[in-house]
Amino acid sequence: MLLIPAIDLKDGECVRLRQGLMDDATVFSGDIVAMAERWVNEGARRLHMVDLNGAFEGKPVNGDAVYQVREAFPDLPIQIGGGIRDLETIEAYLKAGVSYCIIGTKAVHNPEFVAEACKAFPDHIMVGLDAKEGMIAINGWAEVTDHNVIELGKQFEDDGVEAIIYTDIGRDGMMQGVNIEATQHLAKALNIPIIASGGITNLDDIRALATIEQDGVNGAITGRAIYEGSLDFKEGQALSDELSKA
Repeated sequence: MLLIPAIDLKDGECVRLRQGLMDDATVFSGDIVAMAERWVNEGARRLHMVDLNGAFEGKPVNGDAVYQVREAFPDLPIQIGGGIRDLETIEAYLKAGVSYCIIGTKAVHNPEFVAEACKAFPDHIMVGLDAKEGMIAINGWAEVTDHNVIELGKQFEDDGVEAIIYTDIGRDGMMQGVNIEATQHLAKALNIPIIASGGITNLDDIRALATIEQDGVNGAITGRAIYEGSLDFKEGQALSDELSKA
C-alpha cells in the first residue's frame, strides 16, 4: 500500500484544514518545492496536491506551485485536485507532466463529465468522493448531498476512472483515526483501487488499513499527521511495505 503525502495549497502556501474549513487552516510552509523535497527524501513515491483556492473558486489558482514541483521532481508521480472543472484544465496539467487529475465537485454535479474525461484522457482520471455517513459532500464539504457514495462509485468505475479517493470528512484533519469500516465497505463494493484519505494519525492506522488492502485499498493519503509529527512518513511507508509482503 502506497503512503502518499498531501500538499494542500492555499494562497501559495502549504496548509492543512480541519474538516475542510478554509478559515481553520494551519500553515506549514511557504516553500512548496522544499516541502515536496522533504517527502521525496523520506521515500515518497507519489505526491497528492490539492488546490484549495481552486476547489472553492472552480478553477486552478495555485497551478504555478504544482508546475514548480513537477519541474523539480520530473520522475515523481503527482495527483492533483481542486478546481478541475473542464477538459482544458486536465489537458494543461497532463501536458505539464502531472500523472493524474482528480475530479471532485464536478463529478457530482455533472457525472457525464467524468465519462468524457476518461474517454479523452484514459488512465489519468481519478475521482475524489468525500462523504459523511455515506453521503457525498461537495463544494469544499460545505454541502452534503443526497448522493450515496457507493452508487456514485460504481458509476465512475463503469466510466473507467483509475481510482477513487475516498475521504471521510468527519475524520479529516481531526487526528481521530481512519474510518476503516466505511473505507472497506466502499472498497468491497467496487473493483477499482480505493485510496483512503482522512484521519490517518499514526502507525496503528497504517496497520489497520493493511488489513483491508486485499479488499482493494492500495493507497493512503496522509497530511496533518506527518506535518505535526504523530506519524513519521518514512517509518509509515516502511511499515506499509513490510505488511504488504506479509
